[in-house]
Amino acid sequence: MKIAFFTETFLPKVDGIVTRLTKTVKHLIEAGDEVVVFCPEGCPSNYMGAQVVGVSAMPLPLYPELKLGLPGPAVSDALDTFEPDLVHVVNPAVLGLGGIWLAKTNNIPLVASYHTHLPKYLEHYGMGMLEPLLWELLKAAHNQAVINLCTSTAMVKELSEKGIQHTALWQRGVDTETFRPELRKDEMRRRLLGKFNDEGALLIYVGRLSAEKQIERIKPVLEALPHARLALVGDGPHRQQLEKTFENTATNFVGYLSGEELASAYASGDAFLFPSSTETLGLVLLEAMAAGCPVVGANRGGIPDIITDGVNGCLFDPDGNNKGSESLIKATQRLLNNDLEHQSMRKAAREEAEKWGWASATEQLRRYYRQVLTQESIKIAA
Repeated sequence: MKIAFFTETFLPKVDGIVTRLTKTVKHLIEAGDEVVVFCPEGCPSNYMGAQVVGVSAMPLPLYPELKLGLPGPAVSDALDTFEPDLVHVVNPAVLGLGGIWLAKTNNIPLVASYHTHLPKYLEHYGMGMLEPLLWELLKAAHNQAVINLCTSTAMVKELSEKGIQHTALWQRGVDTETFRPELRKDEMRRRLLGKFNDEGALLIYVGRLSAEKQIERIKPVLEALPHARLALVGDGPHRQQLEKTFENTATNFVGYLSGEELASAYASGDAFLFPSSTETLGLVLLEAMAAGCPVVGANRGGIPDIITDGVNGCLFDPDGNNKGSESLIKATQRLLNNDLEHQSMRKAAREEAEKWGWASATEQLRRYYRQVLTQESIKIAA
């Protein structure tokens, strides 16, 4: 098959969407498919055998790390030259809408996928009143596609309820070779602790430091567990505000880590805290679990697809007392207070992650592609 991706985010950016796309491209190429990726400029010219076409882009004012690609004639020419069997638009915005238009005008089968829960982000940027309008825009864009893939059962249900048609589940995936418990190291633990001593539990967070991630919810946990330490791995536009919020707490801002260092960071923590309630999946949770680090996550969105409460991690109610802080404290205490249960969760977390390799996730995607190309009825999950 010849597949053309249109995505608003790709390398060198680092996030869950880019991880899924790069792993997908790798496995598609290995399966013998041909791939071209249209994405914002600044990208490499190729990746794992796929052609990558950078498109002129401008940063989104409220979210400068997200660049909006502006498709021009060169994009149309490159698509004509490639002659794809289908177009796959990832999180359609400006560049994605161009991909939808080109697919429709050239009579190319269109697949779309939903990865970022943008309507729920709006309230964290003071724009919650625009949520109904954004849903209408998303519905208009996604309903051009033959199939709309979501990364969790919760998102399949929510998009269907919002009027987005032909939704189906694109199963989760994680690199269990890179992320593994054996990379737990004293040296990395000391790095994560920074200036703080190692006399209590090491809590870690990995991801963007941005408003919608609701990281400030972790502060009451530190106040309730005075011997706990927190390592925030990542960076983003909310870092300066978070440094003020966590001032005078046992918090270390580590910055970005990648590759084996990142894998070692996951493995070296005692618990992974993920307070966001806006996640369509939460790939970092699977990475933490693959590294044998039990997780605490919100009982919202795609997270309950990953965490079985009390088995491989703990869930908290983000809408509970004090904006969910009491529930988050209790869930963290539950995970940490019983050593036998904690060790059992470590083992169960790794076992859960081992079920979800990128090869099987990509093969499921290829089955969807074949169904689209042969006009077979779409099976909701495989």
